[in-house]
Amino acid sequence: MRISARNSIKGTIVTITKGMVNAEVVLDIGNGILVTSMITAHAVDSLGLKEGIQAFAVIKSSEVTIAVD
Repeated sequence: MRISARNSIKGTIVTITKGMVNAEVVLDIGNGILVTSMITAHAVDSLGLKEGIQAFAVIKSSEVTIAVD
């Protein structure tokens, strides 16, 4: 796999919560750290994602914003 994103982190899918259009996929990357991604339900099916399999969180962002009240 060759991609332009600089951050890819291997982990294990722990939960997939599918809705009508989107799905929440939670990846355990170790040391108690979870990465959550919202993707389409179609992508879950197309990629054959299932709980317990290994996958990569691929992160490509020009900006990460954090806010507090």
